[in-house]
Parts: sequence; structure tokens; C-alpha cells
Amino acid sequence: RQMSDLIPVAAIAPLELVRLPDHLDGRTGSNRSTLGHAQIAAQTDVDALKAWLARFLDTRTTFDSYRKESERLLLWATQELGKPLSSLTHEDLLVYQRFLADPQPAERWVMKAGRKWSRFDPDWRPFAGPLAPTSQRQAIIILNTMFSWLVNAGYLAGNPLSLSRQRQRKAKPRITRFLDDELWLEVKTTIETMPRETDREREHFYRVRWLFSLLYICGLRISEVIENTMGAFFCRRDSEGEERWWLEVTGKGDKTRLVPATAELIVELTRYRREIGLSPFPLPGEPTPLLLPIGGKQRSLTRSAVHLIVKEVFNRTASRIRDRGVEFERLAHMVEDASAHWMRHTAGSNMADTMDLRHVRDNLGHSSISTTNTYLHTEDDQRHKETEAKHKLGW
Repeated sequence: RQMSDLIPVAAIAPLELVRLPDHLDGRTGSNRSTLGHAQIAAQTDVDALKAWLARFLDTRTTFDSYRKESERLLLWATQELGKPLSSLTHEDLLVYQRFLADPQPAERWVMKAGRKWSRFDPDWRPFAGPLAPTSQRQAIIILNTMFSWLVNAGYLAGNPLSLSRQRQRKAKPRITRFLDDELWLEVKTTIETMPRETDREREHFYRVRWLFSLLYICGLRISEVIENTMGAFFCRRDSEGEERWWLEVTGKGDKTRLVPATAELIVELTRYRREIGLSPFPLPGEPTPLLLPIGGKQRSLTRSAVHLIVKEVFNRTASRIRDRGVEFERLAHMVEDASAHWMRHTAGSNMADTMDLRHVRDNLGHSSISTTNTYLHTEDDQRHKETEAKHKLGW
């Protein structure tokens, strides 16, 4: 019988609650460093993972993502292989990559459908289902980072993922998941036609309008919408004496950038603030979240709540387009597939086609101009036109 058959389903638990027997806790792992110069005090695999994760406590989305992947591997190693994480070999990790594509048995590894389970619920499981190829690659990248850190910390002797085939870095493809001008107009029309007869409907309308204004003008990520406050807006005079509004955004990797808050955006900000009973302009350091729940409670929305708001608008837009007939099905399907991150790509694509790329880079918080280049579409469009005009088939 396999070791996994001997361990009950109830043994699955999140990292905070997992309890491992002595032979699985990593104290005697075959890949433990024996050089005696450990930089961390951890003696068990769980404590070593917690030491690694502690570096990301200030960045919630990164912490959640890294905890999820390390937790999954720890549980898989101990439950399916009967080995501590610190005994895993390169061959074990190859098996794990296949497991990610189809976590079986599902009743042990996959969450029941129907609702989002708390990490401390007995029905919690580490997977929502099989991982897509992109998610599989991301998981291995995160685990490679984890193993490398544990080696550098003197906890592990070697990184079992370091033997994986190193692929040459490919040129980044053009961004394709964005709304062109036609679809962006359709989305704005959907928002403009939202009901606003009741107080709740009107507040929701202005909140949606404000959210999409933020996403488009500033190119914010969803994490940046929920983690920043209105007190980050400030006004200063430029060299010509003009007052200019800015938004200081703390984003990915804890990097801070200044995003121009255009006159249009400030109009939307004041409209939204008036609707929720606030003064038109925020005070410096004001703790009010950029987006609030209906009813004006002073707390941030969750990431999933913001995603749901955006998806609701996209789905309504798709329904309006689909009602025009079968010839509009492709457009309807495209906007139905869109996600909140498409708005960042939409903002970047519009800026890149009309502005200095260095300014676009700084607005979006890119570390390299090569990333910003992926938003350029006008050059591609011109290339298509010239090919169409001069490169004929001539049947």
C-alpha cells in the first residue's frame, strides 16, 4: 500500500495548524545542511518555511501566494510520499509537477465547490482544482525561490529544482488581453446606463464609475486599489505655477511610484466622495480606502469583491452586445473573458500608443522599458497596413 493510503484525510491542514510526526518534521531530512553555519534558528521544515515567509508579511498578495505554494508542497511530500520536505529530490519534484496538473485523490486535495472555505474550516483543502499550465509554471518558480533561500540560509544542502532545464529568456510578446477603443466605449456605456433610482443603486453607480476611472487613468492593479488610501492624493504646483494632483501608490514589491491624477480623475474622486458623505478633497494622510463597501464603512474591500464588481460590468456589457445578434458574438465573448487586470493592460496600451514610453513606464511602475514596449500596438498596426498594401498573393 502507498503511504498516502495510511494517512487520513483529516491530516490535511493549513501551515498554521499542521502537526507532523518526528520522522516527517525535517529534523533528520536527507537534504539538511551539515556545514553548521545556518543563518536561521529553524530546526523543522515548518519553522523554516515560516522564516522564509516572514520576509513577505508586508506584501499581502505575495505572502498569500508564496504560503499557498510552500504549504501545498509540504503537505504533498508528507502525505503522498511519506517524506519530509527537506528530503525531497529532483525526481520527487518532477512527480510533483505532474501532480499539480491533476491533484488526486480529489477528496483529499481539492476544495468542495459552492463557496470559499476558511483556512480553518475542516473542509479546507489546498487546491480549488487542477492548475493551468501557467499556474504550474508559477508554482515551480516560487518553489525554486524558496529552495534557493533555504540553501542560502544554511538550512538545506542543495536546491532540488536547480537541475531543471534552464530555458533561454524569450522576448516578451505583445499584450493582447486589453480592451480596444470600441470595447472600452461599450464598457463605459454599460456603466452610464446602470440604475440609480435608490440610494444604494446611486452609491454603487458612483463607486463603479470611480473604480473604472482609477483602473484606466492610473493603470492600478487590484492589489493597489485595495491597499492604498485616499490620503495618498496630494496637490503641488509645477514650475509654471499650475496646481497638479498626484497619487502616491505603493505597489508590487513594495515599490512606491507617483501617478498623475488628471483633472478628469479628480472630478470623479470628488463625485464619489460627495456621494459617500465625505469632503470633496481628501486630507493628507487620510486613512479612507480608495474604494469602500456600500454604506460607507471605513474599511477596504477584499480583492475578490473588487474582482466581482469588475466582472459584473463586463458580463453586463457582453449581454448588451450579444443582444444585437449572432454577428456580435465574438465581441461579446471577448469582453466576457476580460478580467480586472485587462483594465491595466487597456490603460497601458492607450498610453503607450500616445505618450512617451518613459512616462508610461513610470506611470505603470515597470522596472524596465522593455516591459512597457509590450503595450505598443501602433507599430504593429502600421506593419499590418503596409503588408496588406504591398505584399499581395495575386491568385
